[in-house]
Amino acid sequence: MSTVSAIAAASSDYAIHHFQFRLSVETDCDDVHTAMNSDSMDFVLLHVIGRPEHFARRHIPNAIHLPHKEITRERMELWPPETLFVVYCAGPHCNGADRAALKLAQLGRPVKIMIGGITGWEDEGFEFA
Repeated sequence: MSTVSAIAAASSDYAIHHFQFRLSVETDCDDVHTAMNSDSMDFVLLHVIGRPEHFARRHIPNAIHLPHKEITRERMELWPPETLFVVYCAGPHCNGADRAALKLAQLGRPVKIMIGGITGWEDEGFEFA
């Protein structure tokens, strides 16, 4: 028996619940890119890394620079309450997207993290602004 099969796979019902939950809080670079290029961008993309020079040097097209430290109730009133936000940071080595997502959720805002961040976007070969 391998270490892969040593622990039995979850039931289908549990797996459905688990993966639906994960997809409710995250998306990926390809899904964001596809939405942007098919005129179905029904979310606001936030670049949540703090340094303005980082944003100026390289960011994902259509992203708005809003560092996680600047996410406040007052700032978020620029958008209707039902607006879905997709946040990203530098990549898997950065927790800025998690911090931003937590703040947005605490403000009652719908939010997903774009897994991979800048690193994932680059790995996919997508262009930067």
